[in-house]
Amino acid sequence: MQPRQLRWETLAALRTSGKGRLSYCRRWLQDEDILEGCMSPLVLSPYSGWVLDRMVGQSAQEITPSRSSTPKESAPLTNRSSSLEKVTPASRRGSSPLSLDLPGFLRELLILYSVTDFAYMLTTQGNDDLSLLETDQEVFPAVPPSKVAEVEGCIRMYEEMHRLKGKEGLRQRQEQQEQMVRAVYDLASEQLKRFDELKELKQHQEFQDLQEVMEKSSKEAQGQQEKLKEEHRHRAKVLNLKLREAEQQRQRQEELERLRKEEGQERLRRLYSIQEEVLQLNQQIDPNYRHKDLPRIDLSAYSNRGNQICGLVSGLIRTTSERGFPTQVDVANTERALQEMRGLISSMQQEIAAAVEEKRRKDEEEERQKKKELLKKEQMKAQTPAPAQQSGGKQQKEGLQVKAEESTMQWYQQLQDAAEQCIASFSGISNCKDNNEVKKIKTDLQKAATIPVSQISRIAGSQLREIFDKINNLLSGKSVQSGGRTVSVTQHPQGLDFVYYKLAEKFVNQGEEEVASHRDAAFPIAVVASGIWEIHPRVGDLFLAHLHKKCPYSVPFYPALKEGTSMEEYQRMLGYQVKDSKMEEQDHFLKRMSGMIRLYAAIIQLRWPYGNKQGTHPHGLNYGWRWLAQMLNMEPLADVTATLLFDFLEVCGNALMKQYQVQFWKMMLLIREDYFPR
Repeated sequence: MQPRQLRWETLAALRTSGKGRLSYCRRWLQDEDILEGCMSPLVLSPYSGWVLDRMVGQSAQEITPSRSSTPKESAPLTNRSSSLEKVTPASRRGSSPLSLDLPGFLRELLILYSVTDFAYMLTTQGNDDLSLLETDQEVFPAVPPSKVAEVEGCIRMYEEMHRLKGKEGLRQRQEQQEQMVRAVYDLASEQLKRFDELKELKQHQEFQDLQEVMEKSSKEAQGQQEKLKEEHRHRAKVLNLKLREAEQQRQRQEELERLRKEEGQERLRRLYSIQEEVLQLNQQIDPNYRHKDLPRIDLSAYSNRGNQICGLVSGLIRTTSERGFPTQVDVANTERALQEMRGLISSMQQEIAAAVEEKRRKDEEEERQKKKELLKKEQMKAQTPAPAQQSGGKQQKEGLQVKAEESTMQWYQQLQDAAEQCIASFSGISNCKDNNEVKKIKTDLQKAATIPVSQISRIAGSQLREIFDKINNLLSGKSVQSGGRTVSVTQHPQGLDFVYYKLAEKFVNQGEEEVASHRDAAFPIAVVASGIWEIHPRVGDLFLAHLHKKCPYSVPFYPALKEGTSMEEYQRMLGYQVKDSKMEEQDHFLKRMSGMIRLYAAIIQLRWPYGNKQGTHPHGLNYGWRWLAQMLNMEPLADVTATLLFDFLEVCGNALMKQYQVQFWKMMLLIREDYFPR
């Protein structure tokens, strides 16, 4: 093989080696001053052939001495270095282009370093291969190792500088890229914010548009609704007017019908009352009536006419009942019949009165004649002794009194004076009108005294002890609850006298009202009153004063009509209630008197079961016995005496019988035999 051909094959092998195939990043084009040599394709210098020939020749000269002896190696090395020194100046002189192109020179040094390594490799393979490096003309001197190391150090220094510069360029490039990325990111962020703001603005505008549309539709719907409401109100108003008119019409018709019915019922009641009166008047006409003093009077004509009038009235009522309600004409006809019946009765009474008057005159004439005859007989008997006196019973009958005993009237007057003094003692609290505090205390005390008494009833039961304790505590000066307020008689100096008076008055009122309506209520009220009377005697005295003033028959006492006393005042003194100059009915009067006497009769026989039973009753059965005796010693009053005796004996008769026994039965015999006939 020819040496020249071997050289070019070596160059071809170097081109295809790892370093020959190096490629660089195209982005380094910006730094052409640094990376131009690296990016350019690998091209041999025009001096590379000469350098290679010299290196191969030098290598052939070094191989022959190495075989003979070792000490001779220094000479070739010296020659090699000198040859290199020789070559170097020559090359420096003849290579002006290389000195101007530093990257090209470095590239040739790299190639030279590679060729040196390859030549050294060939020397180690043996003598057989040395012939390959021989050239036809000349042999290149070998490069000294120190120069090779220097070149290699320069190369590595340059590579390190190039690497650092490339790293700095990469770092700057990376910073630029990061700044660019950051700028792009910031721009993208700002654009995203603007996009979001635009999107939010668009959504807000859409929402505003939607809200405006909804508000507009809502206003339209509201307007439509208001219009419908207005129409509904108008229709409702019209309907209400029609309904009101219809209702008013119906009410007018009902009112007219009611008035017609009321008038018809009133006329019918009037007819019935007229018929009843006619029948009552007709009953006064008895065809068989014969007056005891007028046996010759005949009333059959009056009876016949009365029966005719009754038949006429009954026929009218029967006819009107079948027809419905009577008319005014029917009422007028029945009233005319009633007037005729009254006239008939009046005529009959006048006829009877005339006959009675005539008979009375005749009787008076006869009586005068008899008196004259009796007078003559008495004158004749004047000289004879007086006849025997009548029996004791007859004397008692003739000796009944009208007025109460003197001692009883003194007792009555003392109680009334005590009541007047009590009223005067609390005049400051009763007559106060300007002081609201005193008026409030007065109202509270009156309620505290009267309300517990009002709660006593015939079914009070276990509440009696609670009521008694409440009243007793109030009178003892303790505080009690009344109407949610704390009340005490110590709130005012006159409070105790005021409570005494009002409590006694309330007990009497309960007898007048509660006992009069419910007779068995006398016992629970009496047992509380008796217990209070026993602890607080002044209440008992005021109770008797109130009782005697409202029911003078409980003394017993019949007030007399004095000169200068009006009839209304006298009726009040008798116990009647007079309102608007009209006295109460007798039945109501007797009912009130009965209630008070029953309460009094219950008090004198009952005692408080939880009190001290060692002492005597403050107003016991002895007072009841005295009342009964004095009542029987007085002339009886119509209705009043019988009612009071019955009520008194019904309540406490059994207690009097147990107390007085035989004397009580004697009293009963006296009532039956001597008092009933009166």
